[in-house]
Amino acid sequence: MCRKSLFEFKLLEGVDKLAIALSGGKDSITLLYMLKAILGRGTKEIPLHAIHVTGEFSCGASLQTPLIEKICDDVEVPLTICESTQKRETLACYSCSRERRRLIFDAAKSVRAQTVAFGHHRDDSVQTLLLNLFHKGEFAANLPKVPMHDYGVTIIRPLIYVPEKDIIEFAKKYGFARITCQCPVGQESRRNDVKRMLGEIGEVFPNVVNNLSQAAMKSGLTKALEK
Repeated sequence: MCRKSLFEFKLLEGVDKLAIALSGGKDSITLLYMLKAILGRGTKEIPLHAIHVTGEFSCGASLQTPLIEKICDDVEVPLTICESTQKRETLACYSCSRERRRLIFDAAKSVRAQTVAFGHHRDDSVQTLLLNLFHKGEFAANLPKVPMHDYGVTIIRPLIYVPEKDIIEFAKKYGFARITCQCPVGQESRRNDVKRMLGEIGEVFPNVVNNLSQAAMKSGLTKALEK
């Protein structure tokens, strides 16, 4: 499915060097392994560069920095580590996310990578769809490819077709699954509320996540592509 998205959405078109936003969670580590395995095998060979943001808190459950460094060494991908300034007394998802993205984009440009791959998967996209619908009345999910005009980089999401359960199974098989989130506000986020809601709906409509994902691909707004 990762290879399918790369070709279907032309995610590697014009890319000479690719950065990976490596949080150290199951999604980004899976993305690192997938891209390392795919690039140069049916695609052009593109050098990878991982970028990890450290600090007092991780965004989600993630590996410790020494383990992230070891994984990058093992797959021979260079790693840049940035540090977040977020503190507990001022911590909020929006400001934390913006700072992390800025650090990642700046680091990517510093190593001359104009494209950054994020590990957002199918379930992330559906959760974003509902958050946008509930908060803004917009039917818009994560897009596979988004030029970030203000930052001078492009985001791609090669895992956009991949169900979270498949990533969990992969992470367990290769020993990098983690369940403890260090973020003191993350467990109470609206995104987690939506995730729980989708789980409840799925008990009645088992295909709800897949159907919403397909609907978003066909009919979702593309406002994020506008300058």
